[in-house]
Amino acid sequence: MADPASYRPKPGEIPTNPGVYRFIDPHGRVVYVGKAKNLRARLNSYFTSVHQLHPKTFAMVHAASSVEWTVVGSELEAIQLEYTWIKQHTPRFNIMYRDDKSYPYLAVTMNEKYPRVQVMRGDKKPGVKYFGPFHPAKAIRETVDTMLRVFPVRSCSPGVFKRAEASGRPCLLGYIDKCAAPCVGNISAEDHRELAQEFVDVMAGRPGPHMRRIEAKMKEAVAELRFEDAARHRDDLEALRRVFERNAVVLSEDTESDIFAFAQDELEASAQVFHIRQGRIRGQRGWISEKVEEIDDAGLVEQLLLQVYGSIPDTERIPQEILVPALPENHQELTTWLSQLRGARVQIRVPQRGDKAALLGTVRENAEQALTLHKARRSSDITTRSAALRELQEALDLAEPLMRIECFDISHTSGTNVVASMVVLEDGLPKKKDYRRFSIRGEAARDDTSAMRDVITRRFSRYLKELEQTTDPVPEASAEGGADTVIESTVVDRESAKFAYPPSLVVVDGGQPQVNAARAALDAIGLPDMPVVGLAKRLEEVWLPEDDFPLVLPRSSEALYMLQRIRDEAHRFAIAYHRSSRSKQMTASALDDVPGLGPKRRAAVVAHFGSVANLRAATPEQVAEVPGIGLDTARSILEHLTKTTDEAGAGPVES
Repeated sequence: MADPASYRPKPGEIPTNPGVYRFIDPHGRVVYVGKAKNLRARLNSYFTSVHQLHPKTFAMVHAASSVEWTVVGSELEAIQLEYTWIKQHTPRFNIMYRDDKSYPYLAVTMNEKYPRVQVMRGDKKPGVKYFGPFHPAKAIRETVDTMLRVFPVRSCSPGVFKRAEASGRPCLLGYIDKCAAPCVGNISAEDHRELAQEFVDVMAGRPGPHMRRIEAKMKEAVAELRFEDAARHRDDLEALRRVFERNAVVLSEDTESDIFAFAQDELEASAQVFHIRQGRIRGQRGWISEKVEEIDDAGLVEQLLLQVYGSIPDTERIPQEILVPALPENHQELTTWLSQLRGARVQIRVPQRGDKAALLGTVRENAEQALTLHKARRSSDITTRSAALRELQEALDLAEPLMRIECFDISHTSGTNVVASMVVLEDGLPKKKDYRRFSIRGEAARDDTSAMRDVITRRFSRYLKELEQTTDPVPEASAEGGADTVIESTVVDRESAKFAYPPSLVVVDGGQPQVNAARAALDAIGLPDMPVVGLAKRLEEVWLPEDDFPLVLPRSSEALYMLQRIRDEAHRFAIAYHRSSRSKQMTASALDDVPGLGPKRRAAVVAHFGSVANLRAATPEQVAEVPGIGLDTARSILEHLTKTTDEAGAGPVES
């Protein structure tokens, strides 16, 4: 743990200009990014009265070993640079509203011959009609299910559609009247497109004409004594009413707003947003984040808007109005930045009265309930993880806290298709974006210990190589073309690296041989102080390098449970990769003797289908969709697979 006084800049070194600063730990990781109107005043606040800092801030300044800053020309430039660096480095101590999913939208692919209704995430595509955002995704799926009863538009995938078209039989939805089945000609392409357009019109908030039309059909059926048809029309009418009852109009139909509210305590903050489109609540979303310092609602608004809207790939999803509980100090610069992203005017304001103010209160109540629920659910988990990490550190007699643990496992079939996995725990939780897979070949694949030595050498050689990379201070011109921006020093871009940081502990799946192999590899590349342990499956014993007897942890030990979880996760990840590699190899081998099929086209077929079973189940037309494969070659491939299968099944049967 570093002493903040050891890296505090000298008086007068820090400029008084606006800018962005970075706290960096001994391994070169950026642990915190911030911005300030006056860099000197802001940075000095971290080094005076250190013991009076917020607990998280206290931990941050002691985790860092240096501080760097970049001077910019305006506060708007500071906002843009701060967002860029937070996204690039994902600093541990910044308020991070993490969510691994994009918003779900209801989409109708009007750009296809037979439009399809589906739930989509990610970037918008031209010619596709979108409705939403909806959250959770369950709500949109219920809406689709109800709407398909009235407007049975195709909702199947292209593969299902092609199979039904080839076989002449519709899928289950066609039989239960939730699809008009254009795949088998039950409806023409023109009529199906008209049906999809009606679906779009209703979802766009214009259900009135269609509801009146259905009601007229119901009355006509009653007059003609067609009571079964009348009952069906009645049920369709009720289904449409249910859809629009769930999305009740709360504001005028031209309202497009996002409404944010917060709840917080000393350590954590809860954020909630309601998405209002065409005057209806289309979706709701929430985040929980740890706080690094004392921050009010205005500060939370600034951080959340930067992260939510800065990461949206389709800027059309930024609404024209953003309602918040408090205006950030730099709300004008934020408004300018969001307007530039959207390409149209964006307004940030605090509602004072009326329906919007009442709705803001509802969003705040949701944030408070979410924070209460989160604290109730997480308290025991946090306590357990902390106890496990502390117990493991004490059992292994390690000086440093176990902030990051990496576990390695080897998988193969009788020495073939040898692969390895690396999984990561940070603060006791899986960090899946840092998981890695290794393919092992040559001499390294002859046995488990050689494979383990190879993968450990490769992983940490890469780390040492990155550690040696340095850059000199380089002045950079500002975006305006002047010399307002001066980078005092440049941090190596480690976020783009495969193996960014060293772990506090290396765990290998195996006993004494695997542990000694890992220890030898680390010693050979110059990392003799890196702790290594192994967990043997048979008796769940913990092995240390060069020890003839294992360390036996109690069966009820939280430390043992944590080691078992990371070992099992590494085993699962390695097995999944091994099966994938073996399947691709078998598929490639099965295509070796196909006439006219060279290595490149064989590799393309393998990459497209993944396994022999998938390839055998395909039609010649589906095989011909692979780039470079014609219809004749596709038929040759399938004939070859059929022939080899028949030959394999025609051998003698032994009793």
